[in-house]
Amino acid sequence: MSTTFTIQPGQFKLADLRAIWQKPFKLALAESAYAAINEASATIDRIVAKGDAAYGINTGFGKLAKTRIPDEDLELLQKNLILSHSVGSGELIADDVVRLIIAMKIASLARGFSGIRASVINTMIAAYNAGIMPAIPVKGSVGASGDLAPLSHMTLAIMGEGQVRVDGQMVDAKVALAKAGITPVVLAAKEGLALINGTQVSTALALNGLFLAERLLEAATITGALSVDAAKGSDAPFDPRIHAVRGQPGQIATANIYRTLLNGSEIRQSHLVNDERVQDPYCLRCQPQVMGACLDIINNAARTLLTEANAVTDNPLVFVDTNEVISGGNFHAEPVAFAADTLALAIAEIGSISERRIALLIDSSISGLPPFLVPSSGLNSGFMIAHVTAAALASENKSHAHPASVDTIPTSANQEDHVSMATFAGRRLHEMAHNTATIVGIELLAAAQGVDFHQPLKTSDKLTTVHQLLRSKVAFYDKDRFFAPDIEAAKSLVVEGALSAQCADLYGHLYLA
Repeated sequence: MSTTFTIQPGQFKLADLRAIWQKPFKLALAESAYAAINEASATIDRIVAKGDAAYGINTGFGKLAKTRIPDEDLELLQKNLILSHSVGSGELIADDVVRLIIAMKIASLARGFSGIRASVINTMIAAYNAGIMPAIPVKGSVGASGDLAPLSHMTLAIMGEGQVRVDGQMVDAKVALAKAGITPVVLAAKEGLALINGTQVSTALALNGLFLAERLLEAATITGALSVDAAKGSDAPFDPRIHAVRGQPGQIATANIYRTLLNGSEIRQSHLVNDERVQDPYCLRCQPQVMGACLDIINNAARTLLTEANAVTDNPLVFVDTNEVISGGNFHAEPVAFAADTLALAIAEIGSISERRIALLIDSSISGLPPFLVPSSGLNSGFMIAHVTAAALASENKSHAHPASVDTIPTSANQEDHVSMATFAGRRLHEMAHNTATIVGIELLAAAQGVDFHQPLKTSDKLTTVHQLLRSKVAFYDKDRFFAPDIEAAKSLVVEGALSAQCADLYGHLYLA
């Protein structure tokens, strides 16, 4: 972690969040943020000194808010809060998502509305920069009253409780902090609640889904264009006049990408005249309409998530200008749940139309290619069951795409009686994205196979570069062989962004910066 990223509270750009997700950076907090942090913390001290009851500062939590806590027990109150709320289950959240969680939590606390001491924020930064990643189970939040359980596991780390990951290895938090020369924090009034109220886990999981969805959209436009050439499809449906009269911005942008990808194809030139086909199936012809709509909802979700990444979402909030602490509900993650649900639609649809193109390519009666894309079919099964895998994953994604946000279940003795389910909404995007990446990877293999059958005719220069990248990893499928490693290699090109990197000039302008 040699490069340092300085957090300016409330000023994250999506490019910043993508960078933190992609690789570790050291974090720093802008010096200008500390004045607001210190003022809010001093306000909490004044409230405690005054002795008036204030939720989360000198009272119990949730249904126990009417229980007044003596001043001498306020530190114990915060410690008990974290210990009792650390009830997550399931696999641990991956480090790339944990980095987002911590960076966004630091930025939110540093806005100066949370009443937390600068020393606590500085400890979070020091632990992060030492490579100490909290062990946060992925399950256990309903996305309202904040991501209480997962953020409690995050907070355990700076308290020297529980376990953390260092260089991928599980270590006792107390040992990891000691080795890094970091003193565990003792939480003061309000601080535990400030740390665990908030939507940072839901938002980080949804951002992970967003960034993967962007890669899927890029890769699937490339494989879709390659499939057009493999099936000797027409580029006429990408004519800009068609898309201009509809006016949908994503459709216009993606149609331009397909035209650029196919420009100069010898395969296309070979069937411009005397082609008996009048129209291609929808999975080829309607790609701009489908992928453009996916692009639009990806960008809509990005706007919501960027706003949330810069937001203050704990409770209660400190307003130093009036010396007030006001209880509200910014921890309710409904905006994040809706954004994640729409991302699920996009991810599912990208995989769905890709699966249809695989089905087209293996069907010789439609594609004109050898049955199941292999010489000597019958003796060889070729892509027959690879398509079955794609179909299985596309079907699975249909179930995953059911909106999580329409569900709710009362918690905390009916005090928290409507919840967002945003954490699950964001969490399931990772599995969906990997399902779709596998489908698109299979399409890449199938489309490249189809293009190979048209030799010596060549596809366009851009698609030839993509084809060559694949062939550097996976040989032409001339006879049946162990197929799973080929699929995994192609999937990796999709999910890691290597495939779309071959055509990077086409995509950078598409997304919210």
